[in-house]
This record gives sequence, C-alpha cells and structure tokens, in this order.
Amino acid sequence: MACIAPRPTHPLFGKACAAGAVVGACAAAFAPVLPAPWVALLLIAAGMAGWVWPWRGRCCAVLLLGAGHVVLQGGLVLDRQLPAGRPPVDVMLQGRVVSLPEHRPGSTRFTLRIDTTPAMPAALRGQDVSLGWYDPPRSATSARRQVMAGAHWQFQARLRAPRGLRNPGGFDAEQHAVLQRVAGTGQVRAPHSARQLRAAHGLPAWRERMATAIATQVDGDGARFIQALALGDTRGLAPSDWDALRALGLTHLVAISGFHVGLVAGCAAWLGAALWRCWPALARRWPRPLAAATAAVLGAALYAGVAGFALPTVRTVLMIAVVAGAHCARRPCTIGQALALAALVMLALDPLAVLAPGFWLSFGGVLWLVWCLPGRRQHWLRTFLAAQGVATLALLPLTVALFGQASRAGPLVNLLAIPSWSLVVVPLALLGTVLEALMDGAGRWPWQLAAWCFQASWWLFGHLAQAPWALWWLPHAGAGALAAALCGVAWLLLPRGVAGRLPAAVLCLPLLWPAQQRPGEGEVELLVMDVGQGLAIWVRTRSHRLLYDAGPATAGRFDAGERVVVPTLHALGEDGLDRILLSHGDADHAGGAPAVQAALGHPPLHAPRGALAGIDVPCAAGQRWQWDGVTFSVLHPAPGTRYAGNESSCVLRIATPHGAILLTGDIGRGSEQRLLAADRQALRAALVVVPHHGSAGSSSAAWVRAASPQLALVSAGHGNRFGHPCADVVARWQAAGAEVLNTGDSGALRAWLGREGLQVREQRVFQPRWWDAAERSRSAAILSAVKQAADGPEG
Repeated sequence: MACIAPRPTHPLFGKACAAGAVVGACAAAFAPVLPAPWVALLLIAAGMAGWVWPWRGRCCAVLLLGAGHVVLQGGLVLDRQLPAGRPPVDVMLQGRVVSLPEHRPGSTRFTLRIDTTPAMPAALRGQDVSLGWYDPPRSATSARRQVMAGAHWQFQARLRAPRGLRNPGGFDAEQHAVLQRVAGTGQVRAPHSARQLRAAHGLPAWRERMATAIATQVDGDGARFIQALALGDTRGLAPSDWDALRALGLTHLVAISGFHVGLVAGCAAWLGAALWRCWPALARRWPRPLAAATAAVLGAALYAGVAGFALPTVRTVLMIAVVAGAHCARRPCTIGQALALAALVMLALDPLAVLAPGFWLSFGGVLWLVWCLPGRRQHWLRTFLAAQGVATLALLPLTVALFGQASRAGPLVNLLAIPSWSLVVVPLALLGTVLEALMDGAGRWPWQLAAWCFQASWWLFGHLAQAPWALWWLPHAGAGALAAALCGVAWLLLPRGVAGRLPAAVLCLPLLWPAQQRPGEGEVELLVMDVGQGLAIWVRTRSHRLLYDAGPATAGRFDAGERVVVPTLHALGEDGLDRILLSHGDADHAGGAPAVQAALGHPPLHAPRGALAGIDVPCAAGQRWQWDGVTFSVLHPAPGTRYAGNESSCVLRIATPHGAILLTGDIGRGSEQRLLAADRQALRAALVVVPHHGSAGSSSAAWVRAASPQLALVSAGHGNRFGHPCADVVARWQAAGAEVLNTGDSGALRAWLGREGLQVREQRVFQPRWWDAAERSRSAAILSAVKQAADGPEG
C-alpha cells in the first residue's frame, strides 16, 4: 500500500502567516469600533495556540492573533489618552521636548514627553503631548523660540483629548494622534511662568544642532532641502514646496526614505567588506560576509537615528536586519521571506502601523518589485527602467486611495531625480553631516556642493511642477474600487503572453474615474465643511458650483482654505468653482479665500462692498441668478448701505421646486428684524444654516418661526471659547421642529434637496472610526447615564 505524505504546514514565519497577520490587523484596525478587551485576549489566546500548533490552518490562526493584537494595542492607546468629551484642563507640566520644534510667525509647536516624577498627574506620566506656544496679542517679543529639541521645560498648559476636523478626504488628526501615541493636545498658558529646567541634550538636540548648522552654513534656497535629505527635517519646506513635490511625485525622496536607508546600508556593507579585504587577518576572527552584514545593519540603524527613527526608516532597518540575520545564521532567505518576516516583526512591535500610508507604500513597493522582477540578470539600465515602470503602475492604486492624487510627471521626473538626488545629493549631504559631527564647520563645503547640485535639478523640476497637467486630482472612491484596481494592476503586470489586458484596465476605472451622483435639474447639494470656528459651504447644482465663505485663517497658525476647503473639493471631484461668495470680511469666513482662489483658478469673488479688497462683484439685495433650474437670490444687505461687519453679511436664498435653503452668514437680531420686515415669506426654508454659529445675539424667536426649517445646521468649533452654539438658541430651533446638527460634533454635514426630499449625512457617523473622539465621548455619556440610572437618585 502506498503511503500518502501529509501536506506540509505553513512555516511559523512564512509568507502565508505574514499575509494572515496583515489581514487580521487590517480587519481590526479599520473597524468602526473596537471590541471589549476580553475579546482581544480571547483572540490572542486562540491565535497563539493555532499558530504554534503544526496544522494547515496556521495562517488563519495568525489572522486571529493579528486582530487581537490590534484590539489590545488600540484599547491601550485610547486608555492613555485624555478622556474624550471632557473640558480642557489646566495643569503644570514638566518634560523633555522630543520633537524638532516648528517655529512659525507668532507660534511654535512641539511634542513634550512628560516626566515620570510623582509631581506629574498619574494619567500623564511618561506620555507625549502636542503643545502650541502662541504669542499673546500685541506682544513684541516671546520666549517661545528658546524651545529647543532635547531640552527639559516646565509649562503651565491647557490640555484636551486629541481632536481634529473631519471632512471628506481630509487629514484625520485623531488617527495621527493614535499612530504617534499622543495622549493630548493643548497650548502653553501663562508664558511668563515657563522656564527651562535643563539645556538641550541627546539625539534630538544633536539633530537640531545639525539643522541649524546647515541653515547657517549653506547659501541659497537649497538649505531647507539639504536639511530634509540629510536629517529628515522638513520644517523649512513651505506649502508651495510640498505642492511642487506632490506634482512631481517626489515626496518619497525628499525626507529620509527607506530607499535612502537601503543605499546607506549597501554602502556600509561595501565599506565593511573592503576593510576586511585590506586586513585579511580580521577574517580569522570574524568572516568577511558576517562583517559586511553587520556593517549594513549598523549603517542603516545610524541613518535611521539621524532621521529620529521615523517609521519608514524603522521598517527598512527591520528588513535589512532580517536579511542580515539570516545571512549570519547561514540560513537561505529570499527577499520575499525577508519581507514576510519584517512584516511580522513590525506588526508585533506596532500592530497599528497598518493605519500609516507608509506601511503600504514601503511593503507594497518591495512586494511588487519582487513579484515582477524576480532576480533576472539583465543590464542595470534596463533593470532600473523596469523597476521604475513597475513602481509607477503598481503603486498607482495605493497612491490614489491614500492621497487622492497621482503625478503625471512623476515617472519622467523620477528617472532623473533618483540618480541625481540619491546618488549625488544625499551622499554629499551625509558626508557633510559626518564631518560636521566630527568638527564644527567641516561640513560646510559638502553641504554647499549638495545644495548646488540639488538646485541645478530643482530649477528644471520647478518648471514642470507648474504645468497644469503635472498633478492629477481624483475623487474619493470606496474600498471596493481599490480592490478592483489592485486586481487590475496585478493582471496588467502578469508576464507577456497573458491575454485580457483590456478587462484588466477596465478594473482600474472605478478608482480612477469613480461614478459621481450629481444633482438633477432643479436639485441642489450642499456641504457645510468642518472648519472649526468659522464657515465654509460648498453648493452644487447639476453643472455649477458655488463656495459660500472659505473658512478661517490665522497668520502662522491655520489656513482652512489651504488645509480643508481645497482638499475637500478635490476629494469631491471638483477642480474649479463658478463663484465664491463671501458673506463678509471677517477672518473666520474670508480668511481662506486667497488660498482657494489660488488653487482653483481665481473664480469670480462676490462680497459686500467694503468688506475686503479684490472684490469682483459687490453683493447686495436684489441680485438673482439661475443655475440648472435652481434660483439664487441675495436678500441682504441693502444696496448702498455702509459696510458694518457681521450685520452686513450677504444672506443667500437658494430656491428649488422642492424647497429652499437659507445661508445667513453672521447676521444678528438687527438684520433679522430688517429681513422680517422686508419679506417674511422669503425666509421660509427647508434648511437653514444658523446665523453667527448659533450665538445668543442671533436667531431671534420671530426669525426662527419665520424660517421653520426641517434642518438647522451650525458651523462651530468643538469646545470653542464662545460657547457656540448657545443652548437657548439650539432649544429655540428644536422647538420650531428643526433637527439641529453641529459640525463640532458631527464633522462635515452634507445635505441633498431634491425629488426625494431633504436628506443629510454626518461625516463622523457616515465614516465611523474607533479612534473618533466624538464617538468615544458619546459612548462615555451613555455609559454614565446608564450608571446613574442604575445607581438611583441616591447614587
């Protein structure tokens, strides 16, 4: 009788187990809620038992292990953060500045690691908090610029739980806080009481000292780029620099990237092997291949330290260490096996890394190259071109899904930038850093030469970045479109001779050209963006687009036009506007307008006469226009009236066959009375954006009764110092039968008014995340109410 050999099991650290761990980690990390801690412990126990047991389902067990690890770590991170929903607290803090401080006009932002001394609050000991130090009004000087990386300080600070804005396609500050393990955010209070306890020291201080040396010793505009390439210090890069880098597809090269770490590791290995060849006696004590492998790991680790151990560099060091370890142990290890082991080690150390875009770009890029270029010997130029083509095509779906954009100029520019920057500029920058570390002033000429070489190429690239075709913005698409595009790209990259290239390309279309539901004739769509304490509203009909206000902007702090409005419009598939209408000239409504105009082709600007400079058409009552069966009417201010700030706000009525929308700016009760006297019927609306962010000086009872909307939307910052929206105002709108929603709680509010009636979507509810501060505070309030009910009145 013939014996049937049992099927081999998957290795403990093999590719199948790595894939299972990644899938399990993703299933938990991208879930809307985190299960209870006991569920995490159960998953870890079951996964560990199934992983060590030799059976064919080992990869499925690792899936459970990865999910349980994410649930456990995510719960620990949230437990270490300040409680969501609680008011800010004032506390005296002592700690060390562990980040490179970002000094801007009027403000400085840095990360403080709080001391573990008993004098510190127990919940904050050893935790990182992100602090801002702002110059007080009318202050000529400030001590904030004395804050140096690596120094110990004592601050009086006001802290709150990490909380950010939530808009379609926007930056998720709460997710970033989870990834960076930030326990809270806040600002320095009573700056006069801040004092330095110990001078700057350690690795952060050395990095800042090197950055300062580059800034002072390098002439020209290239110093900020040399700081980025040598130290990973991107503080000097302006928004225009990042715009150019994105348009050119070069953001992956500007800071210390995994590719550069690999180059340094290869150079260190070559130097180690050369040293052993020069002194053959060394090989008697330690074989040359082992010395080269060790030198590669040390070189990569040192370069990662220069970058402050940023996450992309740590991933590359892990990959190099795995390959070197296998080489030293004389165990055969392919690149795919090394990649799998590095992924397992990375997830074991930080399972939440799957939330970082860099995790997918670094591991995904190497994986695609291993699959498409499996070690065939061919000319180096052909290999370089093939690798560039594979990386461009293979990473396109991930780039679009993660950033909502793709660089058309990237494939061409990278062919020139990778050799010139990585093989010329970076080595010179590193040489200057090494020499400067050995002797002050010795790094000047290598740094200067690196800057000249960089500027020679940047001059050419800068012209390409200005081309309108360089950057391709794409609307946000769902997870299904990303999965289909990845399958299509894999199909396209199959070996020659495989048929079906056209169907493969079709699979990419849902991601690259996603279907968009636009309003029909006589219908309107509206988005009240979450811009904090300000206002920005996007209105769309079937073929026209209007922006009503552009959000706040404060010099040196935050520009909602650049950081919220423009990215949101791109995520919605918009690359232009037909009109910008500013209700009035206050910074919380009009501050973001210059950035929006610059990014979207300078659409016509409407605003009250005298509100600000550069108005194309003054806004006044009686103006009317019609777009796609929808009538827009300006109700206020009266023509010829003198500009009076809030009371001169343009009030816009949007009338459709299915109801009306009223956009009110910051009008107060005086303007409300004038509008009531002029035409009470014109104020009737299905949806009203509540005047002046819900302040007590607006939304009079008569005004609310005249409008009687189904939906009242408030644009206000979460926990703002003005107390907006006022509780009495909210109660007044609710008593009139309106549902009241606030961007501070709900994130961006998107509404549709058409044949199916009035519909609304809250961004935080539509895309829930387990790290969402609003959801956690809501859950805490519910649990508190349940506990109080269970305890009874005496409890």
